[in-house]
Amino acid sequence: MIQNHEIDYRIYGEEMQYVEIELDPNETAMAEPGAFMMMEDGISMQTIFGDGSNNQGGGLLGKLMNAGKRVLAGENLFMTAFTNIGNGKKHVSFASPYPGKIIPLNLLELGGTVICQKDAFLCAAKGISIGIEFQKKLGTGLFGGEGFIMERLDGDGMAFMHASGYVQQKQLMPGEVLKIDTGCIVGFTASVQYDIEFVGGIKNAIFGGDGIFFATLRGPGIVWIQSLPISRLAGRILQYGTYKKREEGSLLGGLGLGSIIDGDNQW
Repeated sequence: MIQNHEIDYRIYGEEMQYVEIELDPNETAMAEPGAFMMMEDGISMQTIFGDGSNNQGGGLLGKLMNAGKRVLAGENLFMTAFTNIGNGKKHVSFASPYPGKIIPLNLLELGGTVICQKDAFLCAAKGISIGIEFQKKLGTGLFGGEGFIMERLDGDGMAFMHASGYVQQKQLMPGEVLKIDTGCIVGFTASVQYDIEFVGGIKNAIFGGDGIFFATLRGPGIVWIQSLPISRLAGRILQYGTYKKREEGSLLGGLGLGSIIDGDNQW
């Protein structure tokens, strides 16, 4: 018997997407604070402590421990519940925080669990448990790039992740290994084994420019991969914004050769 609310959805857009969720009377969708975009009249919006699932433990102490796990995963103590209190179908929409794709996850068809990077979760049907997944190996925790704490989505309903850049879903066969930059991992099913491997070679370590560790994902299972991690994009923007061009302050008064070639000045 399905425990989570059974919601319908539709994803709009190409590079700047949002997901519209259709709620029947008394159905509820859960979302991270800041994900809300718009909703129709007849939907109640309520901030709650924790994720609203039945796995928060009993009493105040159980709820506090569950909320503390969400803080470790980089999420908020509170979530927002959107409930249809009207008579007919109502719609509420949630937007991705940066360019990329929204990934729908039917957890019932994915074995009931998906492990994802912290902050990848966008919204879900009420009843989905949003917790944390500790990587059991010390090396994975210390050198995993995104840390050894990841998010764990459990349930039998719909949940939605968001990723940056182009997203590829890859099916790994039993024993098949995929080596990947740690920041490019969006998520994977619970059957996939996750570990960290040293690149090897002194030249690769010093001059490779891609770090000295990468992730190894061993099948069977499904992996979601993003082409442009938001951390990489933010780093490039910061580097560009703080870089001072070599010809600035020259005798050319800022009209250096680099600016002329780049087309920064109009003649």
